[in-house]
Amino acid sequence: MMKQSEKAVIFQALHQRKQPFVIGNPWDAGSARILTSLKYEALSTTSAGLAFSLGRRDGTAAVSRTEALANAQSIVDATNLPVAADLENGYGHAPEAAAETIRLAAEVGLVGGSIEDATGDEQKPIYEFDHAVERIAAAAEAAKALPFPFMLVARAENYLHDRPDLDDTIRRLEAFEKAGAEVLYAPGLTRPEDIRKVCASVTKPVNVLMGMKGVPRLTVQQLGDLGVRRISIGSGFSRAALTAFLHAAREVIDDGTFGFAEETLYISELTAMFG
Repeated sequence: MMKQSEKAVIFQALHQRKQPFVIGNPWDAGSARILTSLKYEALSTTSAGLAFSLGRRDGTAAVSRTEALANAQSIVDATNLPVAADLENGYGHAPEAAAETIRLAAEVGLVGGSIEDATGDEQKPIYEFDHAVERIAAAAEAAKALPFPFMLVARAENYLHDRPDLDDTIRRLEAFEKAGAEVLYAPGLTRPEDIRKVCASVTKPVNVLMGMKGVPRLTVQQLGDLGVRRISIGSGFSRAALTAFLHAAREVIDDGTFGFAEETLYISELTAMFG
């Protein structure tokens, strides 16, 4: 197994390439092993995928920091790839909470992680601008104090909370970059012109979320041409797995048939991936 510092250098280099890379998003050790057996070069956890696997709702603070980091460590232990994590809002409103979450993330073997500006409060879903920037600055300070490059991702969550304000989103991303973030991310962007404008507004690599339902099917090449350097799937693979499970379960209970089995992998195929 490579050292954490070696994985960190590899992960940093992936963000510096001219062409974008796709980061795989497992929700547990098993899905991490499967992605590792393919051509993925790095992985990142998914908060929604983890919440679903625990039978909880995403975005409601239903998963604790301890649980999220334990899940992340199980994924780190399951692969030799660099692993980052969806660290939600840092599991606390204060800048100190975001900083502590980054330090704890490094302790479990992670080489990157995201901090978002979503509050978890339906009445006030997005942190005020200055407070959001202070939180990223604190997280960045903690990341830069580590003995290896830690790719801190700053997320502007407007579009996931019915606030499609591109100007404010760009203003936040620009401020997050100045505060020390290494990657910028505004999940929910769908229009190519908006993605291009975001990428042109900052100098740090931009991550774009794909695999959402009902959005333009841009390819990796097309996203690269827009200026994107990293592409994530978020909960997409988890939702795909749960969708297949639901269709199979419904067929058995509603129709009394078992046709789903013809589409499944052989146990031997899965066992080979887990070797």
